[in-house]
Amino acid sequence: MQTDEVLALLQEVSAEVIEPRFRSLADGEVMEKNPGDLVTVADREAEVEITRRLAAAYPDALLIGEEAVSAHPAMLDGLVDADHWFTIDPVDGTRNFVHGVSDYAVMVSELRGREVVRGWIWQPEHQLAYVAERGAGAWCGDRRLAVTPRDAAAPRGRTSRRDLVGQSLGALPTLELTWVSCGIDYPKLAENACDYIVYNGSMPWDHAPGSLIVAEAGGVTSYDDGTLYDPRSTRRPLFPAGSPGVSEVVVAAYAAGSQH
Repeated sequence: MQTDEVLALLQEVSAEVIEPRFRSLADGEVMEKNPGDLVTVADREAEVEITRRLAAAYPDALLIGEEAVSAHPAMLDGLVDADHWFTIDPVDGTRNFVHGVSDYAVMVSELRGREVVRGWIWQPEHQLAYVAERGAGAWCGDRRLAVTPRDAAAPRGRTSRRDLVGQSLGALPTLELTWVSCGIDYPKLAENACDYIVYNGSMPWDHAPGSLIVAEAGGVTSYDDGTLYDPRSTRRPLFPAGSPGVSEVVVAAYAAGSQH
């Protein structure tokens, strides 16, 4: 499928399955996978349809959907040897979606081994599409994204770790809460709304699409030892940053502060 065809697929499924339920979820349409970990009928139905249509186009690819893995965790074992695979996150930011907050997204990425080669993020309520192809840039619609260089000595950070909100990594400015959806956070980073993010999770459906968008905009995503993000791994913590210089400063500050 061409890149714009995959985006159209996400937009169509969103319009058919997800958006009609925004602020209209009925009793019984919201469940807990684990305590505090919400899932809705929109997540499940959208993932089934996106997976069906990608499988028809790519019958030999491994398809890794968030809800499928929740039901069958052993699916992740296949990533070690996977040559061609996709990640599917049907509603990223489910808690926001459930509570009527517009910051949620539909995300897909395509990978070859450990390399993310294409990434798509569709933000239905904001009507914004973020797309990246390795080596061809990151785009919001017809606008190419480029992270603006910042003072690496005082980068503005966000975190999904609520225990770190209001805290500082070393002498860096205090951390603020992210938008509580990777499908919002990574585009915000690529749009210069912050300079880096501290994540305590690293599931591929959450981070593979956005990591490519940030990389193609001039940034980098790495672990606490400075090694680059590997979507086949669930290592954590994870640090997307707007530039290699910011990444180095943040990783050093995190290590010095022992914020583990």
